Amino acid sequence: MPALNIDFSDEELSQLREAAQERGVTLKALVREAVTDDLARRQAMAEASRIFRSFVVDNADAFDAAFPEDAPAAAAGRRRGAA
Repeated sequence: MPALNIDFSDEELSQLREAAQERGVTLKALVREAVTDDLARRQAMAEASRIFRSFVVDNADAFDAAFPEDAPAAAAGRRRGAA
């Protein structure tokens, strides 16, 4: 498995070691979990953004009808949120 060396300040490394000890895991496991959790969160946020954009585009007419004073002026027939 490929590996990665990461530099930390003495203070950062001390804090990481303390956190790992408190959780009862190795330093390697703590850092790996933090990174993989962040990757999973980023993927989930990207998917949520895609779903939200789709919802806005699919329901733009209903929003405009419900809130006509806030509806954007039609710009060359392009619907809000279309990309």
